[in-house]
Amino acid sequence: MFRISPRRSLLLVLVAFTFAAFAVVMLANHSWNGYHWARQSNPFNVKMGNNVGSLWQTALTNASADWSQSTVLNTTIVAGGTRPKNCRPTSGQDEICSARYGNTGWLGLAQIWLTTGSHIAQGVVKLNDYYFSPGSQYDTASWRALVTCQEIGHTLGLDHQDTNFDNPNLGTCMDYTSNPDGPPANTSPNKHDYDELVTIYTHLDSFTSVGQTIKVNGRAYESLEARPASTIGCWRFAAPKTSLSLVLACLRRFA
Repeated sequence: MFRISPRRSLLLVLVAFTFAAFAVVMLANHSWNGYHWARQSNPFNVKMGNNVGSLWQTALTNASADWSQSTVLNTTIVAGGTRPKNCRPTSGQDEICSARYGNTGWLGLAQIWLTTGSHIAQGVVKLNDYYFSPGSQYDTASWRALVTCQEIGHTLGLDHQDTNFDNPNLGTCMDYTSNPDGPPANTSPNKHDYDELVTIYTHLDSFTSVGQTIKVNGRAYESLEARPASTIGCWRFAAPKTSLSLVLACLRRFA
């Protein structure tokens, strides 16, 4: 299998180091490398397998409803098809999982597998209970909403709108923040997210990957990192001089 994730990961690490010199990091458009579900008509439907614990059910239900406000796609929650700890993918849909994945440096992780070109064949979202223990700084409905919404957004083909934790909220779950309550709250998509989905999915494909069993040729990752700043994640590093060996060690956790 051709693995595209290490090459892409190193690129984003280098970009993160460059961004550290600036106060604001925002994207005018935020397609994730052109990744998208192949389909021959709109709107299309992405099934999301429910493998999350009781504390995540509301966040998953709300995120599904929010993303279904798009004019080009809908999402439907279905019975989960995997064990949460392993979170194995199911062809043609997403699997959404919550478990204690450990001190990985990420609150949530999105993985997509690709078929031909940039077409998504399947996806998983991992919500890391390790950081959401009772009484922790992330043990709130708002943090769960932000993380769930953002990681599902990645599996639909969206990247972050902003990767600066400390600038004002943009009012979207695709924005990094230290305070998801805002104002404005970063717990659901905003108009720019819906507009970007229209841009991504305006064209139609000659085949369909959504809802189909289809061959996989590669995969990619996105994550939302935990804070404090000493925590190391693969995509955005708070410590600018993080060594390449630590970057690669982080990537191996997702292999």
